[in-house]
Amino acid sequence: MSFPGGLSLKQLRYFAAAAELGQFSLAARQLHVSQSVVTTAIGQLESLVGADLFQRLPYGVALTPAGHRFYQHVKHALDTLQDALAEPLFLGDDLEGVVRVGASYTVLGYFLPGLLARFRRDYPKVDFDLIDMDRPSIQRGVTDGDLDLGLCITSNMDASPELRRQVLATSRRQLWLAQNHPLAALPRVSLTDIAAHPYIMLTVDEGESSALRYWNAAGVMPNIAFRTSTLEALRGLVAHGFGVTILSDIVYRPWSLEGRRIDSRVVADMVPPMEVGLVSRRDRQLPPVAYAFQQFLVFACGAMPDSILR
Repeated sequence: MSFPGGLSLKQLRYFAAAAELGQFSLAARQLHVSQSVVTTAIGQLESLVGADLFQRLPYGVALTPAGHRFYQHVKHALDTLQDALAEPLFLGDDLEGVVRVGASYTVLGYFLPGLLARFRRDYPKVDFDLIDMDRPSIQRGVTDGDLDLGLCITSNMDASPELRRQVLATSRRQLWLAQNHPLAALPRVSLTDIAAHPYIMLTVDEGESSALRYWNAAGVMPNIAFRTSTLEALRGLVAHGFGVTILSDIVYRPWSLEGRRIDSRVVADMVPPMEVGLVSRRDRQLPPVAYAFQQFLVFACGAMPDSILR
């Protein structure tokens, strides 16, 4: 598919993948093309829009301010196209009713709002009883039947005979640091390198316990200088150079509230990604409105229904 001015759908997909993964090589691997194909396509795209979309860095790429603005438009266009292609698979009756959903802090603030808006366009008569809950409360609510569905960080869940996890998105965790931080000068950054600097620990959504699992596995511990349950406070502390942190790309933003730059770096050690997903009862058939929402999320997020149920 092509657009006026020689713009193609492939170029937009290559651009979106590079923006989300932070490396042309990773984008090429994900899309099963050579790195030169991605590099050439993005160069052509930058010529078409008349702006640099990426800052080329020794360890990868980062979106420029113009690139961030362009990415928002591209993501909206690709999401709309994906919804249009998936719609015949699960849209049918003119459904109306209420879906009871429990969602955790990270999911509710950084993952769900745009999806809810897209769902509402197709199902204007469906309402949501949406509750901000922590993961254990979500699991109890789904188990007891008080919730139709839960949305949380499923990588924090243990296996349950009663509950099914359905992964919707996998988000890598990267190092966040201020511009000109000493770690930015290293060709590769390990957990041992990070442990030599003050660390800011996010505690919301079981952030500390999930982080310490991979720190413990590496045999090194972070030098925790601050703990906070507020992402914006963490961003400000990182941007002002009070410490560094490792967090998911889902919650990454390149600027603090004060307008200071926050950079990100891939960590050389094994740092597991964060998984966001659905929680439902194994032995319970969902009401039609809840089933429609579940199917929408699966297709909108590009998940494979048969392979991610466990």
